[in-house]
Amino acid sequence: MELYTLIILRTIFFYVLILIIFRLMGKREIGELSVLDLVVFIMIGELAIVGIDDVEMNVMRPAVPMMVLMAIQIILSIISLKSKRFRDLVDGKPCVIINRGKIDEDAMRKQRYNFDDLLTQLREKDIRSIADVEFAILESSGSLSVIQKMDNDNGEPKEGDITIPLIIDGRIEDDHLARINKTNLWLRQELKKRGYRDVKKISFCSYENGKFFIDIMDEE
Repeated sequence: MELYTLIILRTIFFYVLILIIFRLMGKREIGELSVLDLVVFIMIGELAIVGIDDVEMNVMRPAVPMMVLMAIQIILSIISLKSKRFRDLVDGKPCVIINRGKIDEDAMRKQRYNFDDLLTQLREKDIRSIADVEFAILESSGSLSVIQKMDNDNGEPKEGDITIPLIIDGRIEDDHLARINKTNLWLRQELKKRGYRDVKKISFCSYENGKFFIDIMDEE
């Protein structure tokens, strides 16, 4: 009986500890977990199991590395907030699989993403045919974001559009500019027309249907 009581108490301890750790690490949906998040969560879970199973072990032995993992994750999250290059390195970049109704086989090969994967994720979104898709973006989390083709008043197919991020954290996304057949010089000229001369002060700039959305970094 004493053994089971000890196991119950250790289970409660690690349950509360994991809740605190996950709360401090921030809210993330399961589908949004990066590879780094997943590795940390698995390691924390394994350490908790060891701490519960081995009743002879001092609870602080697994608790300390769990808190170290939490600290590492928080530090990396802060770095990720400040550096898009670091985010791209750790989380990867979203990839356009279907662009204006055309499947990008090269992008699929680079992501090791096959047609069975594509069709499965489209069915999960109640989309019966690839022909109905204007854009499909494979997010860094592995989920598929889909924008369907729209019809105009005459029932004819109408080309959809998508918000293209051109500047993120003060850094121009040249590959996104190439996607809309624009240049770095064009973007800078358009920004100057709107009174924005310093790209590094722009936290986010997107382009859709010929219109810009521009957000300036908060002043410290």
